[in-house]
Amino acid sequence: MSRIGKLPIPVPSGAEVHIEAGLLRVTGPKGELSAPLPKGITAQVDDGILSISRVDDSKAALHGLTRSLVNNCVTGVTAGFVKKLEIVGVGYRAAAHGRVVVFSVGYSHTIEVFMPEGIDIKTEAGPSNTTKVEVSGIDKQLVGQTAANIRALRKPDPYKQKGIRYVGEILRKKEGKTGAA
Repeated sequence: MSRIGKLPIPVPSGAEVHIEAGLLRVTGPKGELSAPLPKGITAQVDDGILSISRVDDSKAALHGLTRSLVNNCVTGVTAGFVKKLEIVGVGYRAAAHGRVVVFSVGYSHTIEVFMPEGIDIKTEAGPSNTTKVEVSGIDKQLVGQTAANIRALRKPDPYKQKGIRYVGEILRKKEGKTGAA
């Protein structure tokens, strides 16, 4: 049996689960999300507990996947997801102007990034030449992909430690040419 698939999903108050043919819809205070229910996978709600089950062992891989997707929907519409990034470097900064974020990260030009629907972004300047960027939303995949796209604008440099990184990301610092003997 799938270790992840058999775990129950608690449905918090304020969230509603609607099970349709091939689709599970979750509505909550932050919005509405849906997850597909593949053939052979069923969902059932009993006393605020959502359980995902499968018909036979041939659907074992989809069992855990579906449970994880449904859990992300329930968490997203009730609490939401947040990814925090920091921009490190002299003169590196970001400024949010509505749905557009302007990055200045060491190139000869600024980079404008348009935020997709459902994504909120906050920027603030921090101490010692760092800028904090917070990407939030209800869709875990969209939040993660947007944060990854922002990080890809200027990946952290292993030599000077400059660039855009996740908060708490540990980088291995490399020695320069003079250190190689």
